[in-house]
Amino acid sequence: MTGPAVQEKTAVSAEDRARSRRRRRAAAYAEAASAGWKVWLVKIVALAVIDALALYAVFALAASAQWTPAVLVAAGVLAINAVYLIPGLLPAKYLTPGLVFLLIFQIFVVLYSGYVAFTNYGSGHNSTKDDAVQALLLQSQTRVADSPTFSVKVLEKDGKFFFLTAEPGSTAPLIGGADRPLSTEPGITADGAPGFTTLDFPSVIAHQNDIAALAVPLSHDLNQGYLKTTDGSKAYLFTSTLKWDPKADTMTDTKTGVVYSDTGHGAFTAKDGKALLPGWQVWVGMDNFVRAFSDQSIRGPFFAVLLWTFAFAILSVATTFILGLFLAIVFNDPKMRSRKYYRLIMILPYAFPAFLSALVWAGLFNKDFGFINQVVLGGASIPWLTDPWLAKGAILIANLWLGFPYMFLVTTGALQSLPDDVVEAARVDGASVWQTFRLIKFPLLLVAVAPLLIASFAFNFNNFGLIFLLTNGGPQFTDASINVGSTDLLISMVYKVAFVGSERDYGLASAFSIIIFVLVAAISLIGFRQTKVLEDLN
Repeated sequence: MTGPAVQEKTAVSAEDRARSRRRRRAAAYAEAASAGWKVWLVKIVALAVIDALALYAVFALAASAQWTPAVLVAAGVLAINAVYLIPGLLPAKYLTPGLVFLLIFQIFVVLYSGYVAFTNYGSGHNSTKDDAVQALLLQSQTRVADSPTFSVKVLEKDGKFFFLTAEPGSTAPLIGGADRPLSTEPGITADGAPGFTTLDFPSVIAHQNDIAALAVPLSHDLNQGYLKTTDGSKAYLFTSTLKWDPKADTMTDTKTGVVYSDTGHGAFTAKDGKALLPGWQVWVGMDNFVRAFSDQSIRGPFFAVLLWTFAFAILSVATTFILGLFLAIVFNDPKMRSRKYYRLIMILPYAFPAFLSALVWAGLFNKDFGFINQVVLGGASIPWLTDPWLAKGAILIANLWLGFPYMFLVTTGALQSLPDDVVEAARVDGASVWQTFRLIKFPLLLVAVAPLLIASFAFNFNNFGLIFLLTNGGPQFTDASINVGSTDLLISMVYKVAFVGSERDYGLASAFSIIIFVLVAAISLIGFRQTKVLEDLN
């Protein structure tokens, strides 16, 4: 190969070498800029703090037998140290903080919610089976008649309380706590134990509620009973009316003789279906998703909320976009005087905090004292926030006020970015103002704002703040087994199912969260595909 081809290849090779040298030089400069002693000092101090916190977390997790999180924390902090202590790895040094926050606040939350969706985690099912057994035995205790009196002293260690006592007729001291049956320990005496603080009478009085609630098991066999005290000096034997049989895996009510067994659903259940609570957390597979679509008391409200969520998101985007575009066109006329002042007034609602505006609108729509009823409508008594349809209308009005300034800003920018020659060509061809807007300006406008409309739809689909502050999801559905109302969106329904009321069902709420994620992802995917079609017009 000779002639021009060789020269071209040589030129390309030289250019590659020059580019490589520039890249190495830039990396060297960046490394040198970060190699000052002050930077190293800050780096070492920051890593020391991170390592100390991570070490504490690892020991705390290991002490509670949480081995998987402990290993993950240890591996993560080792990776962070490697990134910042090994020379080079400049991109990783910049990416690591963002990746850490992404893993903690996004990926972990998503994975954990996905896990919870397939369990019965919720009120009465939020711990392990051993904890449930202990709780059942504790909550059904009665004092044993004619039982001996135990002389006790109350000890304290790390914020926890313990009993120091001895068997009646014995002088061998024993120590025990809520999670620690009575047992001996090296160095304990009748007056105290190493590492423990013996409480005096004023200290006992100061913590009397916690001490009165303390129940210390006599042994590892919880059926033998617990010691409880009311005055911090004498304790009595209490036993449960429930008897736990670990071999048969049953709980028997000694008063009624009813036997409750583990049926695999996270609770001891009798033959008639009555369950003892608290239960424990178990894997339930797709049960939460099946309940969402098969249980009539959940399915009816769920689909009502689903339809309203779509209607709210679509109407919110449509109304705010139409009003914002209309105002943008009006104030885009170069013949209008003082346009910048009018535009400033139009974006004032955008400058106020949204949560304050929502609270103000709640006051305006008040049935008895609201400005709209009392002043605008001359003393009317319209139930804006307690009638289902009126409450939905009030939400759309308030959201229109909150949302149109944003659309006004983006459409104003999009209109001003349109090429003048295209519009002028349409005028020369004899197109009317409406034809120019409909056939020229609007399609080009959509190319610019379509992604923003999709983002606005996703935001309003999960607009929890407005619903929570304006109507709190009300008025309430009367035929629903879950806490949900006529104006609830899917996201506010999830919040209520998980965190409001006495029956909190984290598993069902997580299942709803996954459904919301799938819906929003599908709609966004479809929307962005349509955006590609619009881009062909540009």
